[in-house]
Amino acid sequence: MNALTEDDLIIALEKALPEIAEDHQEIASPWNPHDWVPWGDGRNFAFLGGEDWDPSQGSLSGEARAATLALLLTKDNLPSYHRVIALYFPAFSEWRQLVGVWTAEDNRHAIVLRDYLVVTRAVDPVDSEVRRRIHVTQGFKQEPGVKEDLGPLDVLALMAVHEHQCVGFISRLSSVVTDDIYSQILAKISHDDAAQATTFGSFLNAGLVADQEATVVAVDRALANIEPIGSDVADFDEEFALIADYENDDTRAAIAAALVDQLKLDSVDGLGDEAEDARQRIFARAGR
Repeated sequence: MNALTEDDLIIALEKALPEIAEDHQEIASPWNPHDWVPWGDGRNFAFLGGEDWDPSQGSLSGEARAATLALLLTKDNLPSYHRVIALYFPAFSEWRQLVGVWTAEDNRHAIVLRDYLVVTRAVDPVDSEVRRRIHVTQGFKQEPGVKEDLGPLDVLALMAVHEHQCVGFISRLSSVVTDDIYSQILAKISHDDAAQATTFGSFLNAGLVADQEATVVAVDRALANIEPIGSDVADFDEEFALIADYENDDTRAAIAAALVDQLKLDSVDGLGDEAEDARQRIFARAGR
């Protein structure tokens, strides 16, 4: 069976849009970032006659601060992730339900994190803002040639893996957070990420129907190229050393296992040699 062209593949995937959009609406939870920020704890900085941040105000441990900055900068980098998805699924097309809703939901993560951190003075706001500008300017997969390296199914697999990554990362971060409000914020973000992981997985299931060989190969490639959250942040070596074990063989195995289960890869048959080799690598990563 010949692989579908990119245009034919996208048309085939579009048939699944209404059902997946309805399913996502059922599992998604609406919430407002401003509701979760303790505004009463805030006060002006020196620019408006108040007091600027100093290290004595930092309320997070070194590990929690490093993990928080890594998560915040990942969420700040939403424009790049949006552009990667929009390579093949533009928001002004029938794909608005995927691209637009995902972007709107994910955007509130950076909003609530940054507002909470600034109001509580948990981290240095100047440092985090400088890092934001640098990280967003650098972008995510914005190098020349990215479009040639990523096909539509690669993008969907990349995002499914990324959302699973975020869920696991937040679980580890939550274990070293002592503030109840911050813990609840992380739980809201994690729920969103889990729902989005399910949604992207549903599109991969649609991909299996349209072109199962290309889908399996795309999932294998995404799993093989996992980049730990925070590893792409500039001048972050000292901080990253504190969270280097947040993502390891066990966490990557959990992501692979989740995709094996959601895609029911055990029951996929009739694959050619390349795709079957890819499936076996996925199984090995998942410990199956």
